Formats: sequence, structure tokens, C-alpha cells
Amino acid sequence: MPCNILKSEALQELVFWLETIFLFTKSDYKTIFFPVIISACAVSPPTKTSQLVDTAVWVWFHLLQANVSNQTYSAHEDIVNKPWRPLPSGRISVRATRRFRWALLHCHWWKSYTDDIGFSSDPVLKNLMNVGGYLTFESGATLIMSSKAHFDRTSLIALFVSGLLIFTTIHAQDFADAEGDKLSGRRTLPIVAPEGSRRYILAALPLWSIALSALWGLGPLSAIMFLCMGAFVGSQYFRFRDVKHDQASYVLYNVWLLAAHTLPLNARSRVLNW
Repeated sequence: MPCNILKSEALQELVFWLETIFLFTKSDYKTIFFPVIISACAVSPPTKTSQLVDTAVWVWFHLLQANVSNQTYSAHEDIVNKPWRPLPSGRISVRATRRFRWALLHCHWWKSYTDDIGFSSDPVLKNLMNVGGYLTFESGATLIMSSKAHFDRTSLIALFVSGLLIFTTIHAQDFADAEGDKLSGRRTLPIVAPEGSRRYILAALPLWSIALSALWGLGPLSAIMFLCMGAFVGSQYFRFRDVKHDQASYVLYNVWLLAAHTLPLNARSRVLNW
């Protein structure tokens, strides 16, 4: 009987910590995990199931380290923006999180470094930090997926364009978090230019949709559908300005971003020529 109790307690403890680890990464499956993997598949289609599995494990492990690092410094704003995360919900202490972070550091250094020196407090540097993070994920995932030691021309163009796309639109994630960001002293674009940032995203997404359609040679119907998607998402940010709608708009932005990262597939297979 005591042995069964110990097993039950050990199982509960394991489930608790597995859930805690999942909560560290929960908000970035739609923003990083799936877009990066789909982008890698589009740029370098896998030939073996093992390549896809290896890529997913690599991306997730690095995503975990990046999130643990970031959330060590953002617990106070997460009380407002994401109270279910491990630190604001009390599942783990700041001290334990920092120990966990340094244990993971040898696998992924970029996010930890930029958090330490305060890049996230400036809107331009914050976007550059996001570009570095995304390109780290995407380049690693692409190389693993392709099983090659170098990038071909299509891969290089896709990575370069992805960096520009992230730099010029990723502040879409900051609208819903403005209140929490103010508490932490961050100067995101929606805080610095609340009206201008919405007008900008209204124009930027359709313009990017047109540019990407031309770059990857989409057919007329595919291009029109992608343009309509970008215009719709941009209009949602401009028309609806409360936290609830901004959260919904950010989900739509991620759908558009995910679609944008699949377009290089047309350079390989011409599947979007219709």
C-alpha cells in the first residue's frame, strides 16, 4: 500500500512538472513552433519522417529555453497579460526558473542574452531581437529538414524575406499586451504610437501580401486570396481596439504569417499557380 501511494505521488509530481513545462511554451505554438516547422517543410520538403521529428524536437527544445528565459523577466507583466503562465500562477519560483534557464542555456543563447541586456524595452531593438530569434529557429529547422550542410538559393531568399517580414510586422503581438508592457516599462510600438501603429499594420499586411505573391510567383486566385487575408487581418487591428479583439486579431495575424511561410513551397512545386 505505501508503495502504491509513493507511485501515485510520483506520477502526480511528474504530471505537474510536464504541465508546467508545457505552460512555458503554450502561447508560442501558434507564433513560432508550427510556423517554423511549416516554413522548413515548404523551403526544404522532408524526405524521411525522422527529419520531421528531429526538426520538431529541435525547435521545441530551443523554444522552451527561450520562453523560460523571457518569462524569468516578465512575471510582473504576465500577471496582467498571461496569468496562467508558471511564474504568475505560482507553479514555480523565479529562483527555480532561473536555474532551469541556465541548465538549458547551452542549447540556445540568443534569447537569454537579449533579455539580459534589455533589448525588449525598445521597439526597434525588440523587433530585431524577434528577427534574430525567428531566423535562428528557421535556419536550424531548415538545415535539419533538408539534411544538408548549406542553404540553396530558395532557402536563403526565404530566410531573408522572413527576417524582413518579422521585423516590419511582429509588433502585431504587442497590441493585446500593451497594459502589461506599460507596467514593465517597455516601449513597444503600440505604446509609443497607438494610432500610427494601427494605421501602419492596416497598410503593411496587404502590401506584404502583394509583394510575397509576386516574389513566389503565385497564380491570380492564390494571390487574391492571400491579399484578402492580409487586408482582413489589418482591418481587424484598425477597427477593433480592445484587448479581447486584439487577442483575436493576433490569432488571425498568426494564420496569415503561417500562410506567408508556406509560399516558398510554390518555388519548389508550383502548387499555388492557380
